[in-house]
Amino acid sequence: MNLPAELKYTKEHEWVRVEGDVAYVGITDHAQKELGDIVYVDIDTLDKDVAQNDVFGTVEAVKTVSDLFSPLTGTVLEINPALDGSPELVNSDPYGDGWMIKMSVGNAAELDELLTAEAYGEIVGA
Repeated sequence: MNLPAELKYTKEHEWVRVEGDVAYVGITDHAQKELGDIVYVDIDTLDKDVAQNDVFGTVEAVKTVSDLFSPLTGTVLEINPALDGSPELVNSDPYGDGWMIKMSVGNAAELDELLTAEAYGEIVGA
């Protein structure tokens, strides 16, 4: 299973990559495998403030719809435009082109509450 060490993770299977004061957020390789073929990503929180653990959107797979939980408090700055026409990017490149949102980092201390790759791997049995 692919778990980049430089990322932080949540128990709800989101990942975070911080660049300066902006955080990229997506779902983990484990999550996309569990969901199966992703057919739609629905995020309607652009320019909205979200609190840590709030739902910021949903991801729809052939079998199910799953909520997306914000790993941090902040404002959703951008939604990945590529997912509109190609939601399968979440399956093929969950940590790269399949990112879901960019958000501001409202409280940097929350990053310390997130899981390391090793701790997340233990949760999912990697």
